[in-house]
This record gives sequence, structure tokens and C-alpha cells, in this order.
Amino acid sequence: MNAKLLKFLRDEDGITAIEYGLIAGLVAVALIAAVGYVTGANGTGGLSGIFKAIGDKLTSLGTTIGT
Repeated sequence: MNAKLLKFLRDEDGITAIEYGLIAGLVAVALIAAVGYVTGANGTGGLSGIFKAIGDKLTSLGTTIGT
């Protein structure tokens, strides 16, 4: 009985599968967060909002320098 218990405790095959599952879960959470940020799901306008803000600042800077 003790030999079977020790063999079970030393077996690490299942641990590798659990680690891969945890990594896959973390990657999925990161992808969901990235897609939410890029699409502007949190109300900030996303990537297009960022580029619009940069364009507006460059336009105002060009107007300021040009005068």
C-alpha cells in the first residue's frame, strides 16, 4: 500500500497538464483584455480614439507653429 501511495505522489504527468491548462487560461484572459482595450469596450474609444487624439494634438500643434 505504501509503495502505491509513494508512486502516486511522485507521478508528475498530471502536473504538466495542469500547468498547460493554467497557461492557456492566462493567455485567454490576456487576449480578452487586449481585445477589449483595442475595441474600446471600456468606453475610452479604443485604438481609434487614441489615434484621433494624437491627430488632434498634431493638428493643433501645426496650427500653433504655423502662426
